[in-house]
Amino acid sequence: MLNSTRGSIKVFLGVFFLMIGLGGGLFIFAYVQSQQTSLDVYGEVPAFEFIDQNSEPFGRDDLTGKISVVDFIFTNCPGVCPTMSARMAELYEAYADQPLVQFVSISVDPARDSLHVLQEYAKEHGVTDNRWRFLREENVQKVIDLSEKGFFLPAENLPMGHSSKFVLVDAAGLIRGYYNSFDTDRLRQLRADIHALLKRL
Repeated sequence: MLNSTRGSIKVFLGVFFLMIGLGGGLFIFAYVQSQQTSLDVYGEVPAFEFIDQNSEPFGRDDLTGKISVVDFIFTNCPGVCPTMSARMAELYEAYADQPLVQFVSISVDPARDSLHVLQEYAKEHGVTDNRWRFLREENVQKVIDLSEKGFFLPAENLPMGHSSKFVLVDAAGLIRGYYNSFDTDRLRQLRADIHALLKRL
């Protein structure tokens, strides 16, 4: 009887430690897999410096150390811009408690988008801090170059010919993704990718 009991205990302990080993192995595997989750690199944002709605300079260096979502818009846009800005506002609110995530909207119509106009546009979309910047550059050719050569987005026949995509930029200033601002699945993926990048900071 005693030998039988001892045998049962040995079997139990063997199974117990086997389960611990398997569980630990699965945990390590899951951890490694999560660390290996990667996003493509589409390029690096070049040097630039524009002015934001509060007359403060904002440039390439201001992307460093934060996760940025960038788009190109204009405030008088009768087409895609209202929806784009509404979607961006949702993201801005969703990350209200995350100072390492910022949003940048670049005007493609500096002739009409004065700093005052951009200030009012920001207020209309609930902006209360520097986490969402609206940028202006007087020289529209610089805007075109930044869009086409910096973010690899079309910028023909501005202001109407701008892209409706959001661009995800990591803390090193590298472009990590493009997202159709009208596609719910892509916007969901954008949030997932933001979280993935935040884990690396």
